[in-house]
Amino acid sequence: MGLTEWAYSLSEAMLSEPLPRRWAHSLGVAKCARSLAPILGDDADLLVAAAVLHDVGYSPAIATTGFHPLDGARFLRDQEAADERVVRLVAHHSCAVLEAEERGLRKELETEFQLERPDLVDALIYCDMTTTPDGARTTPTERLDEIVRRYGPETIVGRFIQRAAPEIHAAAGRVEERAARASAGSQPM
Repeated sequence: MGLTEWAYSLSEAMLSEPLPRRWAHSLGVAKCARSLAPILGDDADLLVAAAVLHDVGYSPAIATTGFHPLDGARFLRDQEAADERVVRLVAHHSCAVLEAEERGLRKELETEFQLERPDLVDALIYCDMTTTPDGARTTPTERLDEIVRRYGPETIVGRFIQRAAPEIHAAAGRVEERAARASAGSQPM
């Protein structure tokens, strides 16, 4: 079984029944990741695997800290078939270090999991922040507004996502710029 097949199977097993909406979101994020293949080259499968697994830490079967990037990465690290780079992307997806700081878990996150290459981090941010909770496409602005409305501006998630907004917009801009260059005939970076 290849990396992406393994990732889809594991994510479905962990999310589809207990959290069907989270599973739909994960499928949408993975679909977006597949669309970025022209700018990712050999790392396309890696990003798709990370995209479909990025929210696995929400699974009630493994949620221990209440901070899904850390819970998901710790779970994946213990899986024999897991790719270390996928684990790192899950750990740090969508500016997770800022939420870790809000939760008092920044040191744990940074100590346990190194950052992955910036272009892949940007790509996963882009995919997550352009996908609604139901798996449809959206804009980063609409997604950020939805998160703040859903959680509330004064909650941990609300505060974190507002702090992360400038970097999320910057990452989305970098990905869109790379995609535009690739479609205009430039080589993938």
